[in-house]
Amino acid sequence: MLKMTRLAALAAALLLAAAPAVVPFAAQAQGQPSTPATSPDSTPPTAAQPAAAPAAPAAATAARTTEIVDNPYGLEALWKGGDIVAKVTLAILALMSMGSWYVIVTKVYEQWRMNRQARAADKSFWNAPSVRQGAEKLKEGSPYRFIAESGLEASSKHVGLLGHVDLNTWISMSIQRAIDNIQARTQDGLAFLATVGSTAPFVGLFGTVWGIYHALTAIGIAGQASIDKVAGPVGEALIMTAFGLAVAVPAVLGYNWLIRRNKAAMDMVRSFGADLHAVLLSAPKAPAPARS
Repeated sequence: MLKMTRLAALAAALLLAAAPAVVPFAAQAQGQPSTPATSPDSTPPTAAQPAAAPAAPAAATAARTTEIVDNPYGLEALWKGGDIVAKVTLAILALMSMGSWYVIVTKVYEQWRMNRQARAADKSFWNAPSVRQGAEKLKEGSPYRFIAESGLEASSKHVGLLGHVDLNTWISMSIQRAIDNIQARTQDGLAFLATVGSTAPFVGLFGTVWGIYHALTAIGIAGQASIDKVAGPVGEALIMTAFGLAVAVPAVLGYNWLIRRNKAAMDMVRSFGADLHAVLLSAPKAPAPARS
């Protein structure tokens, strides 16, 4: 009995000694949440969420890229939404542009043909035995043939009242009139280019003023100067200004370029006329044509 009492006292002493060490571990175990056991093949839920987050913005960006967005302030919108004044202004600028390019292309072709006819006259006309035969070798419609025939007609019609005029003066006058006629034909269309070059900027400026007027009207109706109310009319004004410059610049450049080319072509025509004048004066006078 005494031994059992001693054993109970010894056990109580051991429990009292081990209590301070057991209590902290128990408290720590109670403060930490329990972690569920997971299998090696399972994926943590927190890792899936960050991976799926960038997918949504990428899909939205791709959708925005593939979507076709119409420009609400472009030329098509200007034509559809513009009033009659804006449409008439655009039509006038379009007609000016088409007319300018038509004149430029046709005049370049005519000048190229005149240069080719000048080379043909140098090769065939001066090697002919007579002025009449040399003129017949030239093509119909050639300015050099027209000058040669005018000189021949002047020398053959130097009769009657015209016979009182000196032959040198009469042939000079006839050839000069033919040259002036050719020069007048080379100037056809250049007045239109000059008109377009000087008036197209002001037509575009009129469209600009009209667009600014629409912008101010939109601001007054809306009561505030928001960008959506001003962007359309201001864009219309800028398009009109650009159209006016795009029409005027080619017309002015084409006019100056064609003037220089006409001067070079007319220099060859005048040289031909001067040489023909000398040949007609040195050749025997052609008999007057018989009248029926």
